[in-house]
Amino acid sequence: MTNTYALSDQTQLTHDGPRRYVLRVRDMAEAERPREKMLSAGVGTLTSSELLAVIWGTGTVKEDVLAMASRTITDYGEKAIINETNPTRLAELAGISEGKASQLIASLELGRRQYSIQQGRQVYLRNAKHAYTYLKEMAHSPKEQLRVLYLNNRYRIIHDEVISVGTLTSNLVHPREVFKPAIDRGAVAIIVAHNHPSGDREPTTADMQVTNQLLNAGDMLGIELLDHLVIVPSGYLSLLQPDRS
Repeated sequence: MTNTYALSDQTQLTHDGPRRYVLRVRDMAEAERPREKMLSAGVGTLTSSELLAVIWGTGTVKEDVLAMASRTITDYGEKAIINETNPTRLAELAGISEGKASQLIASLELGRRQYSIQQGRQVYLRNAKHAYTYLKEMAHSPKEQLRVLYLNNRYRIIHDEVISVGTLTSNLVHPREVFKPAIDRGAVAIIVAHNHPSGDREPTTADMQVTNQLLNAGDMLGIELLDHLVIVPSGYLSLLQPDRS
C-alpha cells in the first residue's frame, strides 16, 4: 500500500530513453537537418534535441550542435531544464557555454510565461509513486544528479530544480543550496530525488547522511522534507516512506 504524503499540522490534501549515437548535422541528408525539417514538415515533427539545435544554430569545434543538444537534454533532464532560470548554473552543470545556456533559458522563459496560465502546470504530488512518475526520466541520466521539487501547502509543484550533478555526498549537497529556492518561492515542503547510474537502488551511507542533513535543516527552517527518492531504471526506493518501493 502506498502511503500518502502529509504535511505536519495541516489538513491533508491529496493531489526518456537511454543515450544513443547522434548523427552530425553535416552528415545528414538536407531534408533531415533540423532547420530544414522544421521548414518542410513543421515544428511538431522535431524532437526536443532537434528543437534545441535550431535554437543554438551552431555547436563548437569539439561538439556538433545536435550532439550537444542531445547530451544536454539527456544529462540534465527535460523537466529540470524547463524550470531552470540560472544560465550560469546551467552552463556549469551541463558543460556548455554561458552564451548557449542564456539562449536556451531565454527561449524557455518565453514558453514558461505562456505555460503558467494553463492548467497543465497544476501538478500535485500525493505520494512517493506520484513523485517517481514525475521524476522517472532521471533514471536514464548517465550522471548522478540531485533534483528537488518544491511544493506549496496544497502539494502542488511550484518549482523544479537540479541542485547538483556528480556523486552525492554531504559535502557536495549543502542545505543552503537546497532550501534557498524554497524560501525564495514560499514553498512549505520539498521532495528530493537522485539517480544511481549503476542501477542499484539501495541507498549508500552518503545517501542517508544527506537525507538526515536535509531533515535537520528543514526542521530548523520550517520546510518539510517529505521524501528522498533513489531512482533507477527498474524503479525507485523511498528513503522516508514505509512502502519503500
